[in-house]
Amino acid sequence: MADKNGTLRVTWVRSEIGHNAAARGTIRALGLHRLHQSVDIDDTPTNRGMIRRVAFLLEVAPAGGAEPEDSGS
Repeated sequence: MADKNGTLRVTWVRSEIGHNAAARGTIRALGLHRLHQSVDIDDTPTNRGMIRRVAFLLEVAPAGGAEPEDSGS
């Protein structure tokens, strides 16, 4: 992911349809509103926890512009 105290680029890549309301709420809390949208967020333990909860729906990369890595692994 990103270096300490950096930012992360989070991209929503899989639909939330069929997943529970908590997953949908976490996607919204990360600032994502449309499929294939990307946002830059601070690299904090709180944000990493939210990313971990919905990792199967997201791709995460350093905000510097590098290729996204699959966060599902």
